[in-house]
Amino acid sequence: MNYRNSQSWTKLLLILALTCLGWSAARADDAWYTPPAKSSGEIVLKVVMVEDEDENPAAAGKQAAKALEKAMGSTPLKAVIVSECFEDRQNKEKLLSGICSVLPKEIVLGGATYGSFTQKGCTDFDSVCLLGIGGDGVAVAAGLVTNLGTAKLLFEDHRELIEKRLRAGGEKLAAVLRKTDNDQLLVLIPDAHSPKSQYMVEGTQKVLGNQFPITGGCANKNAGQTFVYFRGKAHEDSAVGVLLSGNFKVSLSGRMAKDNEGVIRSANEGAAEAMANFKGKPAGVLAFNCAGRRSKLKNFQDELDAIQKAIGKQLPLFGCYCAGEIGPVDSLEEKKPGVLSRGSGWHVMFTVIGR
Repeated sequence: MNYRNSQSWTKLLLILALTCLGWSAARADDAWYTPPAKSSGEIVLKVVMVEDEDENPAAAGKQAAKALEKAMGSTPLKAVIVSECFEDRQNKEKLLSGICSVLPKEIVLGGATYGSFTQKGCTDFDSVCLLGIGGDGVAVAAGLVTNLGTAKLLFEDHRELIEKRLRAGGEKLAAVLRKTDNDQLLVLIPDAHSPKSQYMVEGTQKVLGNQFPITGGCANKNAGQTFVYFRGKAHEDSAVGVLLSGNFKVSLSGRMAKDNEGVIRSANEGAAEAMANFKGKPAGVLAFNCAGRRSKLKNFQDELDAIQKAIGKQLPLFGCYCAGEIGPVDSLEEKKPGVLSRGSGWHVMFTVIGR
């Protein structure tokens, strides 16, 4: 066998090995996907959250990953979505290293946030929250676009250029994802804080359609914190998309508020609406919330209590505080006929997933 044929066989064996593990590369370094979902297969969502009390991000990441592994039991993970709030890239990379020392780095996705909230409470600095997505009833296609070219542009000064580049980035991101007849939800995590995020959403809708369910939240916009995560690595000026497919349903709702009482009330109303519109048995709830909303609260726990009154205290809840939220907007000025999801601020966006 000559050298060229040897290389070909090596590449073929590598592709077969990745397929056996459940991941296939659609295009080098920018997309991967799992095998198709089974119609009657199980859908498992599990959430864990860890606060770093010992100033050891790597240990916190490892602890969270082990806790998620334990929570999933015998159910194989298809994807892990990270919400983390650590200062500086060095600490964030230590955290990712800890997570990926336990879990396959290929399936680790997410972004830097202002903190998280789950059924166990609310956190901000030095915390990590993991959403585990597993079961043979769900399939995942994940994509990454880099070099969006907008991270250093000011909306007030470069609006047209931002609009052009983010729409193109959103369209490219949606295009690299493998499409099926059972696609149900896109989770979008961009480095494109509100109001930039709207253009990224519009780009994905050119491929997926205006009525396709899209939710998500923008990475922390503070200097040095604007990272999204793909294959266990940090990327700036980039966006991650997670397309979930299978024989299941989703229900979306969004609410806007800018004062203490309004934040609490709208959280309850939004969660209640998403639950009421869901016809079936929920497997979990995603909640992408505005960090600005949290800043208006006298007590962070009050908003979580309001959410729990609507969804109960047992259903897995993956919540994170973002720099712009994606979902059904509540503002009449921002709503657009025939369009389900948009990018905005001051919202909490709920998604109920189940069968």
